[in-house]
Amino acid sequence: MPDRETMPSASAPEVSARAAALPQEALRIASGYAFSGPALHLGALLWDGQCLPDAQVRVPLAMLNRHGLVAGATGTGKTKTLQLIAEQLSAQGVPVFLADIKGDLSGIAAPGHPDTRVEGRAADVHQRWTATGFPAEYYALGGIGRGIPVRATVTGFGPLLLSKVLRLNRTQEQSLALVFHYADSKGLELIDLKDLRAVVTFLTSDEGKSELKTVGGLSAATAGVILRSLTAFEAQGASGFFGEPEFDTGELLRTAEDGRGVVSVLELSAVQERPQLFSTFLMWLLADLFHDLPELGDVDKPRLVFFLDEAHLLFDDASEAFLESLTQTVRLIRSKGVGVFFVTQTPKDVPADVLAQLGNRVQHALRAFTPDDQKALNATVKTFPKSPYDLEEVLTNLGTGEAVVTVLSEKGAPTPVAATRLRAPESLMGPLGQDALERAVAGSPLYERYARAVDRESAYERLERGRGAKGPDEMLDAAPERGGRAEEQQSMAERVAESGVFRSLARSVGTQIGREITRSLFGTARRSGRRRR
Repeated sequence: MPDRETMPSASAPEVSARAAALPQEALRIASGYAFSGPALHLGALLWDGQCLPDAQVRVPLAMLNRHGLVAGATGTGKTKTLQLIAEQLSAQGVPVFLADIKGDLSGIAAPGHPDTRVEGRAADVHQRWTATGFPAEYYALGGIGRGIPVRATVTGFGPLLLSKVLRLNRTQEQSLALVFHYADSKGLELIDLKDLRAVVTFLTSDEGKSELKTVGGLSAATAGVILRSLTAFEAQGASGFFGEPEFDTGELLRTAEDGRGVVSVLELSAVQERPQLFSTFLMWLLADLFHDLPELGDVDKPRLVFFLDEAHLLFDDASEAFLESLTQTVRLIRSKGVGVFFVTQTPKDVPADVLAQLGNRVQHALRAFTPDDQKALNATVKTFPKSPYDLEEVLTNLGTGEAVVTVLSEKGAPTPVAATRLRAPESLMGPLGQDALERAVAGSPLYERYARAVDRESAYERLERGRGAKGPDEMLDAAPERGGRAEEQQSMAERVAESGVFRSLARSVGTQIGREITRSLFGTARRSGRRRR
């Protein structure tokens, strides 16, 4: 791609020569954003009611794995900020993951439309605006919506995340973990929800009472509660989110042929009424990446930047174990080259232990219409470094597409707080047309791999076949061998290897052959032999 002014250069001058004429305090702030290495351009400094285009506000590319927060009231421009950052990351060869709650981020693949507002904004901040589309893949959770289906196996999802979705209490969460442990030890693969229901049903049946006694700490009453929660969850239509082919999160790390990072857009507008489900699935994606990625240490640019929209939903009614696991994941995934941005309304939506790890902040306007709003505003102001601004006044008077910014400098120190008029995204600020979106999905090389659900033999089928046996061990011993003659096995292997779902099946097959399931901070499964990325 040709170099463009909007794309960060390899080096930048200390400060624009024209910036020397700025007011002294504004010049001090501008100097805090004069980085020597590659950086993303956010916008121009606002000072004393004026936009100062010679004072550019930027964020170092190497600091974007130090995590961040994009916050602000509804309608203040958070979505456009995500789009602006995602575009520039893609241009720098960094893949991006975006959760599209409202369905209006799909336009990132298409060039934007110039109009008077865009041209006016570009002139205000000295942006050389060029209509540009960026490489994108479109996903849909469980195939509900328009996109490549994203599914997880129950084994891969793990007991801690599933407990969050099922809204189990701490005791029930621990009991569900025991059920997973039992299934792992008996080689009962939990692919979809009916597999887990079959195992819990077996343990609460007359046939399985002796087995229940071997699962220390799991009572019949608690197992019954879990079973009822599962049944209700399935009745809500949740079955489609669990199964195979399981999504390989390595797909999120791809770059296009021209070197730009692929922007992965997960459409969630069709499942907005299930916030607990989609927010926890986002955490599963992040946890799965954490398991598989190797340590990198300090990097010149992130391997991936992951935007968690509606982040407050992750923390609502979360157990202590869930919060501890989330905090540890965010703390440790930085060294694997992944940056995580939480997107929500106010910093108070994010627990203090997590907030302390978010080095880059873009705070859009807040409203103070009620006493609770005023408390949230006061709490937000206290989370920023000392500043010459009256932040309480500034935050309530910012316009759409304006924000208060502080990021980490190249040395890892916080930059001065800067009220900023943000640049305009160069891609389409709105949803991609339905026909164009369907063509993009159908034409993706990933579509064949994930489009069709596969229901292979797992815990449900094996327990059904083993009814009347004295226990799962006897049932497994009596089960017919998979394959048969050598030539039949070879034929099957060839057919599987050639199938579109082979990569996904390879991630979860083999529980009985080698029960080497280990579980991570979130209790998500990882088997030996799973490929490293």
